[in-house]
Amino acid sequence: MLRDAICLGVAGNFANHLEQAGEVKDFLNVEIDEENAPKGIFPFYLPGSKSFLGVYPISKDILVLPEYEANAQVEPEIGVLFDIEYDEEKKVKDLKAIKFTVFNDTTIRKEGAKKISEKKSWNQNSKGIGSIWIDIDKFEKGGVMDSFHLRSFVIREGQKHEYGVDAPLLGYSYFYGKLKNWLIEKMNNQNDFGPLEDISAHLKDSSYPKQAFVSIGATAYAPFGETNYLQNGDEVIVEAYDKNEPTRHIILEQKVKSSS
Repeated sequence: MLRDAICLGVAGNFANHLEQAGEVKDFLNVEIDEENAPKGIFPFYLPGSKSFLGVYPISKDILVLPEYEANAQVEPEIGVLFDIEYDEEKKVKDLKAIKFTVFNDTTIRKEGAKKISEKKSWNQNSKGIGSIWIDIDKFEKGGVMDSFHLRSFVIREGQKHEYGVDAPLLGYSYFYGKLKNWLIEKMNNQNDFGPLEDISAHLKDSSYPKQAFVSIGATAYAPFGETNYLQNGDEVIVEAYDKNEPTRHIILEQKVKSSS
């Protein structure tokens, strides 16, 4: 269902994540609106593109590591599907949040990568998405997302390890209306600079897709997640749960495989 949607991610929308990932230096020259603002947005799938970003990377159960030697980490996130409204000049006029799910924005720690996207998509099955979606009643305080938390684990050799810290969705630096307005501004005006890319050009090249799937930022790592990269045979679990109704949850389970 996301094959016709532009797929974007938000960099630096949870405190401490970029520091733990060793990526703060990548954004030293990127201007931000305020101290805790995200650093920018990046593409990880562009429908119709002839570049590596045109390969559909999302899987519900498998995560395949790159063919080359790389340090891959789980990036547990919430993914939101938006309808895009354009104005007469094909600028993004509005984003309407439709539904959300869990997402694993798996990232490789690749020295020398010029763009964030170079560390985000390497082939099919390089991302993970939940099989259940929850409809968004309103993308603002008082809505269904208020009481949800996000957490993640890796099972290795029969042992379950906390990978990303348990975090409330309200802990995102930018969320709801503030995030939506920021996304619209970046989709229209973000320049091709440093690790970031011109998203308006990508929208044009993708024939102005009707929807955008946005992974809105990864949580901070637990000690195991900060110091352990993914291995063949690991099992990744990313879960969103309602703290007021624990039986209401979304879960993603991926088996990690080497490319060989």
